[in-house]
Amino acid sequence: MSDAVEASAGQRIFVDKQHPDAYKAFVRAAQTVRAATDAAGLNRILVELVNLRVSQLNGCAYCLDVHTRAALAAGETPRRLGVLAAWRDTLLFTPRERAALALAEATTHPSEADAQERAYAEARGVLDDTELSAVIWVAITINAFNRVSILSKHPVREG
Repeated sequence: MSDAVEASAGQRIFVDKQHPDAYKAFVRAAQTVRAATDAAGLNRILVELVNLRVSQLNGCAYCLDVHTRAALAAGETPRRLGVLAAWRDTLLFTPRERAALALAEATTHPSEADAQERAYAEARGVLDDTELSAVIWVAITINAFNRVSILSKHPVREG
């Protein structure tokens, strides 16, 4: 860790610890979203791919660490995780996963209207309304957690 990053990390507060009730509300929302993904029939690997892609786009090291471990535990392969940032350039992902990843990107960068329209149209072709909504909620939720971790500078620890 560079001296500047280390000094900056020492000056940050963990906003989740500073306002634990707000953080607990986020956790409850995440639990509700997980129940929605389960009810929609989305498998854990697809959900973790969405969590990882959003965390890649946002540059959240802490969430990348957490969700890489979760994806591996769900049965995801290191090979697919290694190429996730370039998912459009590989045939390793299913049409459902590709649609979910495009939706995740559109949710993370909503000001890119053309990309958002293309992602939504693609998703409508392979996801039903419940699945589509659940994927968007996963992306919204991980975007929020990314911001908590990035602004708090939550550390990625050994082990």
